[in-house]
Amino acid sequence: MNGRPLVTIVTPTLNQVEFLESTLRSVVTQSYCSLEYIIIDGGSTDGSLEIIKSYAERYPCITWLSEKDAGQSDAITKGFGMANGTLLAWINSDDLYEPDAVYRIVDHFIKNPDIGMVYGDAWIIDNQGDRLKKYEFTRDFDVWSLVHIWDYIVQPAVFFRRATLENVGGVDPALNWCMDWDLWIRMARVTKTAYLPLCLACSREYRNTKTSTGGAQRLAEIRRLMMKYSENRYFPPRGYWIYYFDTISRSLEDGFISRVFKMMTVHPLIRFLVGKP
Repeated sequence: MNGRPLVTIVTPTLNQVEFLESTLRSVVTQSYCSLEYIIIDGGSTDGSLEIIKSYAERYPCITWLSEKDAGQSDAITKGFGMANGTLLAWINSDDLYEPDAVYRIVDHFIKNPDIGMVYGDAWIIDNQGDRLKKYEFTRDFDVWSLVHIWDYIVQPAVFFRRATLENVGGVDPALNWCMDWDLWIRMARVTKTAYLPLCLACSREYRNTKTSTGGAQRLAEIRRLMMKYSENRYFPPRGYWIYYFDTISRSLEDGFISRVFKMMTVHPLIRFLVGKP
């Protein structure tokens, strides 16, 4: 990879006008110049299209499409199908990049030509975009832990080579909640994966995220994924119980009670199983 490789970033979005402009701004203001930005809108009716059109007029790097799709995985797949970059990533329309994220990632790929996927640290932010904390459970890459314990990789902090994505056949369109986790596992089987201990992105947490509202359906998808890759026909790996208690905490109505429950169950269980104090 000589010179400046083209990096393609895809944003799938649907009716997220509250956060969309912040996401777009975090991409188009990156310090890295060789950038292609593809926005796949699922047919928004909340004013999102006006924001997308406004940014597309000002920033030539933006290509966009608005039409009904089959969900987030389908939108991501469409975006990657339009991509020209040799390095790829996607960022959802409620998350953000840190200003030098792409520059730092490209530098790491250039210095490590044998690596096919890189992930970094991320901040957890609230509705207003204020930083709550640094996500504390990201760790050096270990595929066994990724399969059996916990998806410790924060999705917007991940970049990968186009060739790696094509090698594994892309994002699984049948998955609604675990498409990223599933992709990390499949790519780890065909390429070297590296952890870059720098904050590259911000992941927004609030009650209406798809993760927070997935409930029993999300938990069932997690169970199927963990059993598939652990090759256990009868019982999910022990890390499944992290998600079980996490689902309970997300279902609690009162935010304070939910946070206390998570602090008393989910976080200690993660620390115990992952081995972090």
